[in-house]
Amino acid sequence: MSVAQNIVYRQLTASAKSRLQLARKLAERNIPEDVAEAVLDRFQEARLINDADFADMWVRSRSQSRKLAKGALRRELAEKGIDQDTAAAALEQLTDADEEAAARQLVERKLHPGTDFEDRAERDKATRRLASMLARKGYQPSQAFRIVNEVLESCAGPDSANL
Repeated sequence: MSVAQNIVYRQLTASAKSRLQLARKLAERNIPEDVAEAVLDRFQEARLINDADFADMWVRSRSQSRKLAKGALRRELAEKGIDQDTAAAALEQLTDADEEAAARQLVERKLHPGTDFEDRAERDKATRRLASMLARKGYQPSQAFRIVNEVLESCAGPDSANL
């Protein structure tokens, strides 16, 4: 039992973890399932493991540092064993406006200086590259292309509206 407790303490010292992540770590270390469940139950009763708090922290952290969209965050939480209702509650802290602002920041940061947006081929290439980057971060394709086009239009100036 104390070996299992030490494993959980070490894991929680490094960073917050979901119950499933800790259960997986105990299984990797060949801790019997009944012992692992008892230890995890005890830690949960002591409020050292709380999947809702973990999900809230994860969403805040990953949306700010990696600018991930709700879809990507939902997938990451599921991989960590967070149930759909808990994940949905954690994702409520992100507004659509927050998500869109993060996407705009990403696009603006990734724009290559000196790109000629008047050149149709260059503009199309930049659009595909930037929309693909947003898609990898979990943004819906229609939203990604709309945001990229809006940012490119604002960068190219007023004469580019007819491109």
